[in-house]
Amino acid sequence: MSSTMPIQKQTKRKYDSSRRKAQALETHQQILVSAENLFTSKGYAGTSIESIAQKASVAPETIYATFKNKQTILSKLIKTSILGDDDNPVPLMLREQIREVAEERNQKRQIQLFAKRIQVLMSRIAQLLEVMKSASKTEPEIKRLLKKYVDGRFQGMGFFIDCVTANGALRVNKLTATETVWLLTSAEVYNLLTIERGWSGEEYEMWLSQTLEDFLLQ
Repeated sequence: MSSTMPIQKQTKRKYDSSRRKAQALETHQQILVSAENLFTSKGYAGTSIESIAQKASVAPETIYATFKNKQTILSKLIKTSILGDDDNPVPLMLREQIREVAEERNQKRQIQLFAKRIQVLMSRIAQLLEVMKSASKTEPEIKRLLKKYVDGRFQGMGFFIDCVTANGALRVNKLTATETVWLLTSAEVYNLLTIERGWSGEEYEMWLSQTLEDFLLQ
């Protein structure tokens, strides 16, 4: 009898621990979703920790304990929007969706795959980037984060151009190609077309693919 008691207690502790972890994860996600909704509808300055807490049905102290401030929440949202998850340790450039473009040997197919990836990414992050740009005017840490993202995106476009060039010469030099792709795939252009002009994600993807083909390929 006595030999079974520790096992029973251990099982209970494991169950309690798992349940607490699941509850914490759910609360964490509720806060992020609520913050994103408020950031994109009311702006960074118009969103307070208290309003996020109210929308997420948690106490403000819970948000302070988990994230400390709005900057951290926005940074977390940007990171998860870019990567699509928060726990995967694989760097972005080594992930399957990037390798698929890099390993493709047909230039038109490379561009089509790239346009598809950009559309998916922009659908998650374009509005948040507008929030980040606004917040960067008053928040030095957000300004640094925005610069890091912009610089990283430019490098990413250069990598894409290298991948396409590996399969054949382009109509323009690398710098011009990189700068043009960087411009066309910006959140500003995506928001203009999908929000101001009402394009669907599929229409944006088709436009981006055809425009890049016409500009890059001989």
